Amino acid sequence: MSRLSRRAVLAGGLVTAATFFGRGGFVGAASPDRRLIGSVPPSTPPGGSAAPGGSQLLGFAAVAAGTDDTVVVPEGYTSTVLIPWGTPLLSTGPAWKPDASNTAAEQEQQVGAHHDGMFFYPIDGSSTHGVLVLNHEYLDTVVSYPDGDAEITAEKAAKGLAAHGVTIVEIELVDGAWRTVDSDLNRRITGTTPVTFSGPVPAEHAALQANNEPMGTLNNCGSGVTPWGTYLTCEENWNGYFGTVIPDDAEEPWEPSSEQDRYGISAEGFGYRWHEVDPRFDIAVNPNEANRFGWVVEIDPMDPASSPVKRTALGRIKHEAADVVDADGRIVVYMGDDQDGEYMYKYVSTNPWQDDVDADKSPLDGGTLYVARFSDDGTGEWVPLVFGEAPLDQSGGFVDQVDVLMRTREAADRVGATRLDRPEWISTSPVSGETFACLTNGTSGPNPVNSRGPNPYGHIVRFVEADKTATTFEWDVFLLAGDPAYDDEVELDDTNIFGSPDGLWVDTRGVMWIQTDISNSAQALADRGYDNIGNNMMLACDPATGDLRRFLVGPRGCEVTGVHTTPDGTTMFVNIQHPGESTPAWGETTPDDPTAVSSWPDGEGRPRSATVVIRKDDGGVIGA
Repeated sequence: MSRLSRRAVLAGGLVTAATFFGRGGFVGAASPDRRLIGSVPPSTPPGGSAAPGGSQLLGFAAVAAGTDDTVVVPEGYTSTVLIPWGTPLLSTGPAWKPDASNTAAEQEQQVGAHHDGMFFYPIDGSSTHGVLVLNHEYLDTVVSYPDGDAEITAEKAAKGLAAHGVTIVEIELVDGAWRTVDSDLNRRITGTTPVTFSGPVPAEHAALQANNEPMGTLNNCGSGVTPWGTYLTCEENWNGYFGTVIPDDAEEPWEPSSEQDRYGISAEGFGYRWHEVDPRFDIAVNPNEANRFGWVVEIDPMDPASSPVKRTALGRIKHEAADVVDADGRIVVYMGDDQDGEYMYKYVSTNPWQDDVDADKSPLDGGTLYVARFSDDGTGEWVPLVFGEAPLDQSGGFVDQVDVLMRTREAADRVGATRLDRPEWISTSPVSGETFACLTNGTSGPNPVNSRGPNPYGHIVRFVEADKTATTFEWDVFLLAGDPAYDDEVELDDTNIFGSPDGLWVDTRGVMWIQTDISNSAQALADRGYDNIGNNMMLACDPATGDLRRFLVGPRGCEVTGVHTTPDGTTMFVNIQHPGESTPAWGETTPDDPTAVSSWPDGEGRPRSATVVIRKDDGGVIGA
């Protein structure tokens, strides 16, 4: 097996942010080399030597980092815009209004805001005709309404709810261009769509009883797809939609319970202010409504009459990913909890998935949820979150398995899970079987798995299991992100420096696509160590050789997130989220000046999230 690079584990003392961003950079001691278990040799981290017999997958010239307000792709490729926020689902639907004056009722018939995780479902195996399913994570309240967010109204809250969720739309390639199709499959799932619950926490459970019927999915971030053809959407920062009108200086002010506090629920929320006009989101008035969020939601894109189902066996966290793997017939789902200091999880079905489907049962309802515990020697274990054994028993403050799943974070705390620097998207290579996870950035280190402290650039962790249902694994730091001008340990160059890895997908050829989410507060700023990196981007990596190249650079203020291709690999879909949000590098976006940072994709007028379609000019496979 190939040896790991010296970046397998970094150790060393804590450094201050000022020291880290000084030209001297972070200094850490390299760990001893170690090997990974598995049925195939481990791939080679960028900067390491090529693995014996490793194939060269990448055939494009890297694009330069930049700060232009456009999408840049390699020479020989063309990008076009498809389904930006506000696109009508049907040709007879309400048109997008450039002043953002579309109503809530109209938004329900249009593509949502802030595109994120995505999957292309081919129709009859076609690479020119299929169904695109994509998430809508949140919305920029400044550009979502003509007058911004200084005043909140019931109509604005309703429009915000309608902009969230999922879009399902049939598309086809005609004369070299992708377009939407008027179809019975086209629909929106929003913050008010009726939903059901299944698994260990049933809909009738007392903790799910609120002052309204179960409805909606919010803050839909990463995604996954099952072998039986359904789509999984992940509810991430759902806590920020709740607040209360009870003032802090009230005679009996509202205080969060320990469980609410552990999930970050506060009196103010994230600034949406829905709780001021809709009691559904007033945590003091309707506390159990919050319990209905934080789940992985299953959707059947081919059945427009079906309801979304929240699969409670997968736990209640801020779900970022749902990487689904068929493990010799059983289902494994890898998941991250996107917050600094949170954990990585794995769900393993009890039965072969086909047996459950044949019996009209869900493979996602009966299984075991595990949380990862990393050891300093490069090994790790998946610790079961199962009620009945200390500390997950009554002596540890848990009532039953429902309690464990409702309080997944607290259960993970009790069993000593390893805190990580924002565990986000996870993807398993269909070629090597290795699993990779993005740790975007954070302050959990320094320790072996969180290799820097602070860690403003993030890294990618790789782990290998004897089989995907195993309860042990071996791991290493596959790729350390950053700029060598600020961090001597970073082994990247002008063709591939990047920071804050977030989105991640390994395609059928084995190419790893890495998407970044540099905070708007850091984009292009020297005092944050991001001046040479510029806008958010997407890179391609050949894990077998360590070849890493920048493939795409997004417009100003955006995040690049969500990627998939047609079965033949000749069309790639990439989502551009929240272009034009306020950032110190370019200015403050306001209702009077919505284009202060960006006017993408229209070139004028307020910025809009959109899906970008990328094709090779010669019609070949993307990236090859």
